[in-house]
Amino acid sequence: MPNDNKKGSSMNFLALPNDSTAKTFIMATLVCLVCAIFVSVSAVALKPLQVLNKELDKKKNILQVAGLYHEGDDIEAAFSKIEIKLIDLETGEYSTELDAATYDEIKAAKDPQLNVKIPKENDLASIRMRPKLMPVYQVKEDDKVTQLILPVNGYGLWSTLYGFLAVENDGQTIVGLSYYQHAETPGLGGEVDNPKWKKIWSGKKIYGPDGDVAISVIKGTVVPGATGEEFQVDGLAGATLTSRGVSNMLKYWMGTQGYQNYLTKIQANGV
Repeated sequence: MPNDNKKGSSMNFLALPNDSTAKTFIMATLVCLVCAIFVSVSAVALKPLQVLNKELDKKKNILQVAGLYHEGDDIEAAFSKIEIKLIDLETGEYSTELDAATYDEIKAAKDPQLNVKIPKENDLASIRMRPKLMPVYQVKEDDKVTQLILPVNGYGLWSTLYGFLAVENDGQTIVGLSYYQHAETPGLGGEVDNPKWKKIWSGKKIYGPDGDVAISVIKGTVVPGATGEEFQVDGLAGATLTSRGVSNMLKYWMGTQGYQNYLTKIQANGV
């Protein structure tokens, strides 16, 4: 008897006119249900691949800022030269509190157990929170550390820019600056991605004679031979606020709230 009821229900549905409201509603519901199941299954099945691709993209950006990647290179093989360590920003000392290989500084910045609220007067980068611990990617050649790659982030004009600053093992000389995520205006603030602009960071110095953060993006073009030239980078044409955001970001992260305690130890004692 129950089977007859189900069969009758199916027949009743099929017997409905194609332009009936009830049949349209039922068909739309069925289509939505099938699509929802398909999307959910696809999302679950593809998540491991998405996570892997995200990790590879991060490694690729780290290698690029250090000048260690060329198109077609095996990313994992190239990244084998890099050792990841966590540092306590307050003390500048290495930390083994968490696993450096799986640590995510962006997630940590949102975790009340792992972050620090930045006082408004000190928040030059306009990020409000920062992790207590930050990863440092150490590039090694024959067991000697040659570069330090430091994650940085800060607000530009329209978005928070996330990137990496590569520094020589003197803790002072910049190798490169590169951003892997932002939403700045293409052709203006988006010129942070321009290879020509990124190239002029190489060789610039972070700290002035007094030990304060001196590196900055100026308005206009750096004059060769001018006083302080080694601490200055050309501004982005038509993107004053993004340029200022980059300067403020580096002043924060290279300052005492950021990596300065660590880099000061590097300058004094080596890596």
